[in-house]
Amino acid sequence: MMEIYYIEDDENIATAVKEYLCRKGYEVSIFGTLENGKKAIESRIPNIVLIDWNMPDGGGDSFCRWIRSNWKELPIIFLTVRNDTRDIISGFEDGADDYVTKPFELEVLYSRIQALLRRAGNVQSRYLSCGSISIDKSRTSVLCSGKEIIVSQSEYRLLQLLMENKGKTVTRERLLTQIWDNNGNYVNDNTLTVTMKRLREKLHHPSCLKTIRSFGYRMEDGI
Repeated sequence: MMEIYYIEDDENIATAVKEYLCRKGYEVSIFGTLENGKKAIESRIPNIVLIDWNMPDGGGDSFCRWIRSNWKELPIIFLTVRNDTRDIISGFEDGADDYVTKPFELEVLYSRIQALLRRAGNVQSRYLSCGSISIDKSRTSVLCSGKEIIVSQSEYRLLQLLMENKGKTVTRERLLTQIWDNNGNYVNDNTLTVTMKRLREKLHHPSCLKTIRSFGYRMEDGI
């Protein structure tokens, strides 16, 4: 099921949009602050994000720029009362794919969402994320706080395997087998330790990457 995150502090509008889109087969999550929306996206990438501009803890424009700096293809639609030409132009410059002004017809919003998702495809399957770290699998690239980090092939595969199993402890034996031994590169246990050390340094020692002593490693949100 396609997932939609809607960043909106007006409960009446949020509820109406959610109920309508859920009837159309979407899974919709509402977030009343930018901070909560940010935490949700860092935990799990949706298929599309709807953003109100005027939020209690900041502007949707900065939130849009934050998304675009980390996930370049994640579809974004502004839903806002700000209908001035300058605001609309600014919204697109900030990275939005579409701009809908309030009041709007739910049928029109639905059509715009469908059109945008047809163009974008399943972006959700493309990205992995945890905290300030994200992986773009199609580009084989790693971002940390919006900046691309250059990693080696083994570092990338180590991070990818941990992020694909986010919330679960991955044993050292499994990491050694899947990253090195499957390719016929038989290495000792110290190779994993050294690779992890270098990866942590490149990612600025993220708190979401945990060492489970004498067992393995785990990535967790909200650590």
